Amino acid sequence: MGKGKKQKARRKAKVLGNINPDMPSETLAGEAPETDEDSPAKKMSNRKYLKELEKLEAELVHLQSWVVEKGLKVVILFEGRDGAGKGGTIKAITGRLSPRVFRVVALPAPTEREKTQMYAQRYLPHMPAAGEVVIFDRSWYNRAGVERVMGFASEEEVQGFLKMAPLFEKLLVGKFNNIILLKYWLEVDMDEQTRRLEARCTDPRKQWKLSPMDLKSYSRWYDYSRARDEMFSATHTEWAPWFAARSDDKKRVRLNIIRHILNSIPYEVPKTPKITLPGRGKAGDYQEPASLPVKHVPEVY
Repeated sequence: MGKGKKQKARRKAKVLGNINPDMPSETLAGEAPETDEDSPAKKMSNRKYLKELEKLEAELVHLQSWVVEKGLKVVILFEGRDGAGKGGTIKAITGRLSPRVFRVVALPAPTEREKTQMYAQRYLPHMPAAGEVVIFDRSWYNRAGVERVMGFASEEEVQGFLKMAPLFEKLLVGKFNNIILLKYWLEVDMDEQTRRLEARCTDPRKQWKLSPMDLKSYSRWYDYSRARDEMFSATHTEWAPWFAARSDDKKRVRLNIIRHILNSIPYEVPKTPKITLPGRGKAGDYQEPASLPVKHVPEVY
């Protein structure tokens, strides 16, 4: 390894730390580990969050370049209760990345035609080609969660799905498809979920997030807990494990998830090319008109 590569590798290690993505996670009901001087019970300051996020964003750009250069195919899916922070985490990941490389898929409820298809069929067109990362904001695990709890799927369909999902995912990550699959469950506690959903009721910026289904499912906390537990038991496999993350603190969970992604996908920091802007062409006989035949946006600010 050359001197330049060694320096880049050291910088990467300094940002990401020495984290093993396969390390066993704590039980969801247990205590979260303390990793720095801030207690997990104390909300992270916005200043510290933005400082840490900036460093991780740079590494995400390096990862993006590596994915494109090596033709990797990556699927990242997010599941969790309503208000767990899935959307905000996905925005934190993709904020500085190309939407042509990192694509977000958030499918609506299935159409009447889609309901008659093979269950996984509507997800297949969204799978990545070489050089792409697809992020599912909810996924085929709807069947084990909301569809089961809210009665949109029969128990026979649910049990069939729980048997099928590990086989489907084994096909995705197998040698003929070579997809890197990361499955994240964001776990929010009962009180924090209530606080977030109440905010959606009153804040006009967030009301679009509150669906009639959210209101119906709010009272079924323990039904979702039972469904989650059985889903983990049936679909947490060696080739497609689940990674659970506490999301009571939105800032912490975003940083933790990004860091975990970076540690889970091997990549190298590419060589940065030296870029200089070319000179502009001469105007010749062109003259800027005094006004253009268009309407203008009022300059209120």
